[in-house]
Amino acid sequence: MTAPDMIVVFPGTPSPDLARTLDMGGYRWKAVSGADEASKIEPQNSWMGAIISCDEDAESAWAFARALRKRDNPVNSVLVLLSGAQLGDLELRDDLFDDFCLTPFHPRELEARLRHLFSSVDGGARPELVEHSGLVLNLETYQASFNGHPLDLTFMEYELLKFLAQNPGKVFTREMLLSRVWGYEYYGGARTVDVHVRRLRAKLGEEHANLIQTVRSVGYRFGQGRWGS
Repeated sequence: MTAPDMIVVFPGTPSPDLARTLDMGGYRWKAVSGADEASKIEPQNSWMGAIISCDEDAESAWAFARALRKRDNPVNSVLVLLSGAQLGDLELRDDLFDDFCLTPFHPRELEARLRHLFSSVDGGARPELVEHSGLVLNLETYQASFNGHPLDLTFMEYELLKFLAQNPGKVFTREMLLSRVWGYEYYGGARTVDVHVRRLRAKLGEEHANLIQTVRSVGYRFGQGRWGS
C-alpha cells in the first residue's frame, strides 16, 4: 500500500489563506463538513493528517478531532487552528491534536509546521545537532531525543526547546521568548509560552521536567547555568 498523501480539512469551507497555503505548499487536500463525510470520501490508503479550524465553531471542530482519534484507524497527525483567546481550550485536549497554530497565521509559519508534522526521516550526511546533557536536537529533520528516546514535539515546542537549549543558564522573560521564538508580530500572548512550556515538561517526563526552570516573576531558563555545552 502506498503512503497516504491526502489531508482532510475541517470545516467544509476553509479560509482563503489556508487553501492558498496548502495549494502553494503542494499539498493534496479535501475539505469536509464532518466525520461522516470524512469517512465516505477517505482515500483507500487513509488520511495523511488533518487540519481543523476552531475559529468559527469550536465545539464542532473539537468533536471532529475527537472522532478522528477514536476511529479504528485513527488520524495521527492533527493540527488545529485557533485564536489567541481560545488557548485555554487546549488545556484538557492534549490527546486530540499534535500541533496548533494561532490565527491569523503567517503562511511561512504554517507551512513550516506542516513540514514538521508530515516529515519523514531521510538518510544522508551527518546533520547539524544541538546536544546538551542527553538532549539531542537535529536541526535538519526537526527530530528531538533525550537519552536516545525520541521526543514527539510539535514545531513550536521544538523551536522553543532549541532556543532554550542553545542558551543554557540564561533567563528569558515570556515577552523575550515570544519575540525571539515566535517573532515580534506574533498574535498570541504570554500564555502561549506557558502552554508550550507545560507541554514540553510533560513530554520530557517528570524526571527531566526541571530542565526548563521557572524563574519566579521573571520567566524561564534551560538548565542551571553550571552545565557546559
